Amino acid sequence: MTTPLQPMVRAEQVHKSYGQLEVLKGIDLEVQPGEVFCLVGPSGSGKSTFLRCINHLEQINAGRLYVDGDLIGYREKNGKLHELKDREVALKRRDIGMVFQRFNLFPHLTALENVMEAPVRVKGEPKQAARERAEARLAQVGLADKGASYPSQLSGGQQQRVAIARALAMEPKLMLFDEPTSALDPELVGDVLDCMRELAEQGMTMIVVTHEMGFAREVGDALVFMDGGVVVESGHPREVLTNPQHERTRAFLSKVL
Repeated sequence: MTTPLQPMVRAEQVHKSYGQLEVLKGIDLEVQPGEVFCLVGPSGSGKSTFLRCINHLEQINAGRLYVDGDLIGYREKNGKLHELKDREVALKRRDIGMVFQRFNLFPHLTALENVMEAPVRVKGEPKQAARERAEARLAQVGLADKGASYPSQLSGGQQQRVAIARALAMEPKLMLFDEPTSALDPELVGDVLDCMRELAEQGMTMIVVTHEMGFAREVGDALVFMDGGVVVESGHPREVLTNPQHERTRAFLSKVL
């Protein structure tokens, strides 16, 4: 008998508060290896916060978060959680790529240097090997000819694709996308979504916070609608988008579709 694959991400009763404000109120979900998992919902529903908890950019207040079977941010001993040291957290974070709304590129570095930076500094990769990989990653996102350009010389869509290449250069097992097209002019959105489609076809596990319902419908394997810090509805994207079961889901989709 073959053993079933463990989930790439498993959240168990994840809670997150900022002072009195409870942003996540017990999130339970699983993301399978190779899955494109879309998170949708109104602003303030906790989607981006949950994404940031996955790579411990935010600390959770209760519950458990696992990536590829490893507890994120903590070590469990005798049923108690002990927070990992920053260095240990950084080691685990190397396996998780993240692409933000804002591209966060280093303005003083070229596109190629931006993509090389983390493998050289974080992994200690030799510069020549890092350069070759960076060139391959830029080619992968359709920017083979932009390696010598600085961020200020690139369009928003090109900068976002450099940010994707930069995340891929660390050879992650999981990619997190936090509304990667929301800061882009409409005509630049397509190139970024095409780039993400190709990643999905190559089998990359992706969690995507998005307002792009067409992308979710076409590319997504699973979709979760969040509102008020809870999972309201989940299922296959086409099912949820065409036949939502919950009144809150219907109200949200009536505004965005």
